[in-house]
Amino acid sequence: MNIHDPAIETERDDKAPVIRPTRAQAEEAVRTLLRWAGDDPEREGLLDTPARVTKAYGDWFRGYDEDPGAMLQRTFEEVAGYDEMVVLRDIRFESYCEHHMAPIIGKAHVAYIPTDRVVGISKLARVVDAFAKRLQVQEKMNAQIAATLNDVLQPRGVAVVLEGEHHCMSTRGVHKPGVSMVTTTMLGEFRTDRDLRREFMNIIGNPTNRSG
Repeated sequence: MNIHDPAIETERDDKAPVIRPTRAQAEEAVRTLLRWAGDDPEREGLLDTPARVTKAYGDWFRGYDEDPGAMLQRTFEEVAGYDEMVVLRDIRFESYCEHHMAPIIGKAHVAYIPTDRVVGISKLARVVDAFAKRLQVQEKMNAQIAATLNDVLQPRGVAVVLEGEHHCMSTRGVHKPGVSMVTTTMLGEFRTDRDLRREFMNIIGNPTNRSG
């Protein structure tokens, strides 16, 4: 994210352009929040905080500058006729709740059934990160990952399960740490074939059935 440019346009999910403020404007916003919290942004310990926060935002929200679909363009056709499930499980992700901007920390499990081509496994993790590094609602993020894999790879089926701890719930409000939210998206054969879906859930450890 080039947070130095005075006017950078991105697109929202509805394709409307978003004009980004300058870095100086972002840093001044951080100073305002520091004053609102009750501290003095001019004291020694906070002098560099606005610059550090804007730099951190460039990392935390870099997904707005990434194209998840483009990450899947390079595929491999020499798979010797392999047509079974491909699963990448326990992909750690760090996202941020769009309601409170609090962290959502968790893991993603992704599977697809190839037709005639497969994609490098690191690309699956990159797609998860590209959507995670934005302000998110977990259900929407789940659907976005699955839809991108389905649209670009054109597989026989896609399955995505996300497990996330929402810090807007664990560090504020009801203060319930250790609670995980589980969301699922099943497309193609994973939606229509109950046995296939059960096999996938067993492979990833079936988070919906865990206890203790």
